[in-house]
Amino acid sequence: MRARALALLALQSSTRDNKCMAESGAKRTNDAKRHIALVAHDNKKVDLLEWADFNKGTLSKHHLYATGTTGTMLEYELGLKVNRFLSGPVGGDQQIGAKIAEGGIDTLFFFWDPLEAQPHDPDVKALLRIGAVWNIPMASNMATADFLISSPLFAEPYARAVPDLGDRAWETLRETH
Repeated sequence: MRARALALLALQSSTRDNKCMAESGAKRTNDAKRHIALVAHDNKKVDLLEWADFNKGTLSKHHLYATGTTGTMLEYELGLKVNRFLSGPVGGDQQIGAKIAEGGIDTLFFFWDPLEAQPHDPDVKALLRIGAVWNIPMASNMATADFLISSPLFAEPYARAVPDLGDRAWETLRETH
């Protein structure tokens, strides 16, 4: 009985959160100077490097973050200043996800490899999920990245809808269910 009640509470809370995001008007405004995460799986690092080199002028105007090897590659090859996290498989993807949830990263370029199994696949899925939850612009390949970075919206402040988590006090949740 208790497990069923907790499952119902979780389902109602999730439904309420989705509804709140759409109806509440909760917003988070990105500055014109974005906080951009750059991530690439091994088989996509060259693609990301070529893309970043082509867009170096634009990227250099923003705050850049990357997982371990990708960040080192961008700094060494392109001379870009990059705040580096751990390598993806040892926690870097989760670190970036946490920064997205905290509001510290507002754009994600993640060149992931759909044809290669990843040992940290749950972390990859979690990163993509948290980016969708917090409604940040995300690109998963070069074509989408080209469209995103060349959008007129990329160069100006942008107010995006975010989840309105409301009151999370147990007393309030308990009374409403």
